[in-house]
Amino acid sequence: MARYTGPSCRLCRRENMELFLKGERCYTDKCAIKRRNYPPGQHGQGRSKVSAYGVQLREKQKVRRIYGILEKQFRSYFEKADRMKGVTGENLLSLLERRLDNIVYRSGFATSRIEARQLVRHGHFTLNGRKVNIPSIQVKVGDVLELREKSRKVASINESLEGVVRRGIPQWLELDKDAYKGMVKSLPVREDITMPIQEQLIVELYSK
Repeated sequence: MARYTGPSCRLCRRENMELFLKGERCYTDKCAIKRRNYPPGQHGQGRSKVSAYGVQLREKQKVRRIYGILEKQFRSYFEKADRMKGVTGENLLSLLERRLDNIVYRSGFATSRIEARQLVRHGHFTLNGRKVNIPSIQVKVGDVLELREKSRKVASINESLEGVVRRGIPQWLELDKDAYKGMVKSLPVREDITMPIQEQLIVELYSK
């Protein structure tokens, strides 16, 4: 599946906020936003007016980049959210949060969604006892994510689990560090998403 392979810090600077794409580095003084808090490129420090469309577009791009999804797949998520009962914007965020790679990240097995996606693709996890390697799988209530026995000595995973207290785990997930297991207790709700996202702007953009 296609994915973005360019510099991650450039994306954070373009959206003018920390997207936490590089794991532990984002919490240090090496973070690009702390060092160069302006958009990348030759005219990054210039002033420019942003139209209503531009604001909506930036919000969509920001959410896409947070979850590491390209445009075609993101639009597919929106169309699915629009067909579901309830508020379209909240449905969209719920679908994104329920991706398997996001569950790996939010449970503490990885320090970034990029790292979580790689761990899933390399087959380090089982879902309900079955080996999985598709990052976009949608989890359900009661699903159990477990690190495979042969992967429990991977240093990066253990280091990530050690730092999980600082990052925190959302209430809809449960982690058993000793057993290397995570469980989906309930579906995520809007209050569980702490990133500054204005999902209504995305709905307005796609509704034009």
